Amino acid sequence: MARIIHLFRTPDRFVAGTVGQPGDRVFYLQASEDGRTVSVSLEKQQVAVLAERLGALLEEVQRRFGADVPAATPGDVVDNQPLEVPLDEEFRVGTMGLGWDAESHAVVIELLAVTEEEVDESVVLDDTEEGPDAVRVFLTPVLARAFAQRAERVVAAGRKPCPLCNGPLDADGHICPRQNGYRRGAVADEADE
Repeated sequence: MARIIHLFRTPDRFVAGTVGQPGDRVFYLQASEDGRTVSVSLEKQQVAVLAERLGALLEEVQRRFGADVPAATPGDVVDNQPLEVPLDEEFRVGTMGLGWDAESHAVVIELLAVTEEEVDESVVLDDTEEGPDAVRVFLTPVLARAFAQRAERVVAAGRKPCPLCNGPLDADGHICPRQNGYRRGAVADEADE
């Protein structure tokens, strides 16, 4: 079966978002263009890495090609709206590709579906017939910066970190490895037994 590539050359919107409560969130990337919306799920760490690498790519493009890349997202481009519903997951992201299209002066982000076979590098950012399904999005440097900054905010909006071990604090407690499992009040609780 031939692969499906969902292509967004001039997206109306490309955002990262979540569904669920901190500690139990599902992360999504969602692209929309001309009334068509595609959503894919991925891991929190993938969102963080994509935002980080996108920032590095924008700096490199500005340095090497002199592209006009804003340091921050202009206020009229900031997108704080929730994900569009209904949220139908097209696929789960396995491999991600990132590049610069010098012809259109756009950042290209490609998200490939998880597959049991190893992904050949030649299918990333290519129109080959074989390979996993993909979402390919072209973003201006301004929209790429806006995506990266929103993605960083979405990742940071999770559970607060423990001040000792930096691990996520759960609403129902946290056993900190820096305290060897000791919790305040544990001695008093044992004395009551």
